[in-house]
Amino acid sequence: MKIKTITCHDVYNHGASLQEHALLKHLESLGHDAETINYKPDYLSNHFKLWIVSNPRYEKNLALKVAYLILKLPGRLKNLKRKKNFDLFSKKHIKSTGKLYKSNDDLKNDIPEADAYICGSDQIWNSFFQNGKDPAFYLDFVPNNKLKISYAASFAIDAIEDNLKQFVKEKVSRLDYISVRESSAIKILEELEIKQTVQVLDPVFLLDKGYWETLSTPKLADNYIFVYDCDSDPLIQKFVKLLKKKLNCKIITVNNNIKYADKDYSLEGPEVFLSLIRNAAFVVSNSFHAVAFSIIFQKQFTVFNRFEKINTRMRDVANLLEIPECLLTKEIEIDNFNYVIDYNRIEPNLMALIKHSKNYIKHSLENKS
Repeated sequence: MKIKTITCHDVYNHGASLQEHALLKHLESLGHDAETINYKPDYLSNHFKLWIVSNPRYEKNLALKVAYLILKLPGRLKNLKRKKNFDLFSKKHIKSTGKLYKSNDDLKNDIPEADAYICGSDQIWNSFFQNGKDPAFYLDFVPNNKLKISYAASFAIDAIEDNLKQFVKEKVSRLDYISVRESSAIKILEELEIKQTVQVLDPVFLLDKGYWETLSTPKLADNYIFVYDCDSDPLIQKFVKLLKKKLNCKIITVNNNIKYADKDYSLEGPEVFLSLIRNAAFVVSNSFHAVAFSIIFQKQFTVFNRFEKINTRMRDVANLLEIPECLLTKEIEIDNFNYVIDYNRIEPNLMALIKHSKNYIKHSLENKS
């Protein structure tokens, strides 16, 4: 079967790239011809532009604008290394359509040919961002007579705005099979009277530990804590510094905002991200995919809430595996943290969830509703 997938493509994020690859790889393992749609609307296409002014107050004055761009240029040139590494990963591991699409209308006017279409995974339906309001991520461009499936689509929030409810209801109702990543997403859709919804795991869980080990780079360091913190969270910093003393180890990150780290790999690609989690003594993050790969590689970890309140993803995976103690939200929890994950205990539950997720894909592709 020829399958086209659509997700947040080429956004230069470790988790986004790895989950996109994982779904394609799993579909290929089932014997399908799968590729992602090269969909890059304007709001997802501003990465690594050298001359963009991201702060509007500098646009009003030419002298300020020039000074701003000159100050930003050295850092932006340096960051092109990250773009190069991600582009190399995509070229090697993410098969995509030759044609670039920039809008839902582009897709409607020249529909990528396929027998089935899958939207997901990641935060494609998160209305906190523009992609959650984009009809393309709900397969709006796909004709009614074609098979339309969502796999592990995520709202990443507990509720959507009232003015978007009719839009979401109308678009999701067109899908033949609907699966989401969080229990909160099921509740959102139930409130919209969409009841035939299945909860499944993120695509990265469809591939086993051994596969991800082969994709990761060789070991880069010994005895370190891996920190993935998108928010420069002072709570994370305090916890990591306490843990560093306890474990007597270094701090490594892939975030250039973590100034207390001993080593920053923010310019490297997804293979290095995998290696850093795989070989860490402990993982501390507020990233869903850092949590997901910590589980896959059976690492000890803690997870903190994001400032943007897009926390349902981390909370749900912890609850699904019955390890809610990994989620820290208060300073007092940091001072008294001593929880150890027993992977022997959670393994049967994880394997059952993976089997359920794989069965959903197989069933939805084999049975036109």
